[in-house]
Amino acid sequence: MTESIVAYDNVTESCLRAFRRLLDLQKADGDWEGEMVWCSMILAQAIIVRTALGLPYGEMEKRQIVKHFNCTQFADGSWGMHPESPGYVFFTTLAYIALRLLGTPADAAMLVKARTWLNAQPDGVKGIPTWGKFWLAMLGLYAYEGINSIPPEIFLLPKGLPFHPRRYYCHTRQIYLGIAFLYGKRFVAKLPGSLRDELRREIYTEPYDSIDFKRFRHTVSASDVFVPISPVLRLVYNCLAVYERLHSSALRHKGLALCLEKIVYEQRTTNYQGISPVSGLLNCLAIFAENPEHPDLAPSIAGMEAWRWEDEAEGIRYVGARSNSWDTAFVVQALLEAPNIAEGTQEALGKANRFLDSAQLTEELPDFKSAWRDPALGGWCFSDGRHRWPVSDCTAEALSALLDLYHCPTIKVNSPLTDERLTQAVEFILSRQNKDGGFGTYERRRAGKLLEMVNPSEMFGQCMTELSYIECTASALAALSHFQKNHPQVASGNIDRACSKALALLRKSQLADGSYQGFWGINYTYAIFHIAKAFKMAGVPDSDPALQSAARWLIGKQRQDGGWGEHYSSCLKGCYVEHGQSQVVMTSWALLALLDILPADNPAIKRGFDWLMAQQLDNGDWPKQAVNGVFFGAAMLDYRLYHIYFPAWALARYLNRTTGRAG
Repeated sequence: MTESIVAYDNVTESCLRAFRRLLDLQKADGDWEGEMVWCSMILAQAIIVRTALGLPYGEMEKRQIVKHFNCTQFADGSWGMHPESPGYVFFTTLAYIALRLLGTPADAAMLVKARTWLNAQPDGVKGIPTWGKFWLAMLGLYAYEGINSIPPEIFLLPKGLPFHPRRYYCHTRQIYLGIAFLYGKRFVAKLPGSLRDELRREIYTEPYDSIDFKRFRHTVSASDVFVPISPVLRLVYNCLAVYERLHSSALRHKGLALCLEKIVYEQRTTNYQGISPVSGLLNCLAIFAENPEHPDLAPSIAGMEAWRWEDEAEGIRYVGARSNSWDTAFVVQALLEAPNIAEGTQEALGKANRFLDSAQLTEELPDFKSAWRDPALGGWCFSDGRHRWPVSDCTAEALSALLDLYHCPTIKVNSPLTDERLTQAVEFILSRQNKDGGFGTYERRRAGKLLEMVNPSEMFGQCMTELSYIECTASALAALSHFQKNHPQVASGNIDRACSKALALLRKSQLADGSYQGFWGINYTYAIFHIAKAFKMAGVPDSDPALQSAARWLIGKQRQDGGWGEHYSSCLKGCYVEHGQSQVVMTSWALLALLDILPADNPAIKRGFDWLMAQQLDNGDWPKQAVNGVFFGAAMLDYRLYHIYFPAWALARYLNRTTGRAG
């Protein structure tokens, strides 16, 4: 033991407390899940949908919902894209309307503040982004003529076209199926009593009937723009506006029928949850607009409750995703770094194995090609698997966790997954590899970068196509390499080629300063954590120039107090931005990566663990800090279990690297 290594007893005690906390957080089904915090948008849309369908929330639910809006409103009266963003016209307008639909009076303090903020914006509510214009139009609060056309006929275009909607990123594709159907129907919900007229007076500063909504088709509030309307998209919109005046009724009906067919398929094959609550809520409205007595409506409404999250502190809300399999896979890997430290670990890992067993998709989707889906057999979803949209890196991390578990000499698993099931997972991962060697998420890439020029979302970026992501590619490379080492009897030609191509892409993606740009976490720190893990599992030596360069970059970003902290604006600006405070999650990612590259007695590693252990709370947890995840380029997330299992994992790895006694 040298002075440069943190005292073993201190690290052991800190790790033990962290592991005990993790064991306490395991759910009855064997999984772990932390809330994935985003924003109030889905909650507001759920209230709109329930109102449109005549299914209002109960009084107790309303109080809990209002509590959440109150918790998330900013001091200036607005609501934002995420907990740390500035205010947005889109989110503030939807929150305002939702609160009014719940019965909150217009003179309530939170609504007065929201109105004041909205009225202070240059174009007010008239500058709400296209998605907001659409939701308002469905309530009779914005003229359909003021929305850029989204005709259902676009889904009738020849499938071979490079811009056919089947090529869109799956979340975007599913959202626009619902939007196109409802736009084509010109659906307008009935609001109770005089509420529509009241809202028209409240959210606009001029009389509603005097507003020329057509003038605002291309107007988007500066507060809400991430991707401006491109000249190409503006031209498309203008052409569609002409088409909308001249369109064929027969084609419109045919387009509506096709959209509804895809929507109903999505609802039935996802156990009525949809790929996300955003598209699922639109699907509920679409089915209702088609037929209020439709047999798939009631289960679709019930399916939306799978996305509900509730606690006493923050009330009722709806999350953008459920992270059961994702969180469980990482917790298992963390626990297996030091499986003998905490009493009860053996039992907990057995329960986790049973959960991951139940969450894997063991049946193929029916007629998936006709629904523009890729094969799902063998994959794991981000969630518990019920919505049957498996993902490459979720599958890879679940596979890595199970392989760690089954080959841990001190842990006995009663019912491990069969080799056939593990091989199905491998085949699923391989099916998501793109031609460039990288891996997408839900599907292989189906279109080129030019499709981003017609991104209609305005608030989000890189949401039109699948990409090759650093993190997904690294997770896939690690899992495939791990499988190869433990299953040499399986024909490995396809795996070898996939790993070789993936490794080549990751090497090519390294930036000149040694860093890597992430996509799903914040950001450069997160990417290097995955890179180090993948390279090590693939047998790349610590001395490799790419790894050494990445380590130098990390050490160069260490803060004076010993921690690391990256600000979410790194994702927006495309360059590293330091946070004003060291962050537990980023520090843990950095330490995990450095321990895969450098000796444990490196002074930067010691300083990092000194800082990390000093932040630990008495219950073994760490404090909640800044957002740590991202999707669609601009939507920041707070994965609330990241601040416990990543530091716990780092501590356990440190024990292994310094003493070899942890496992």
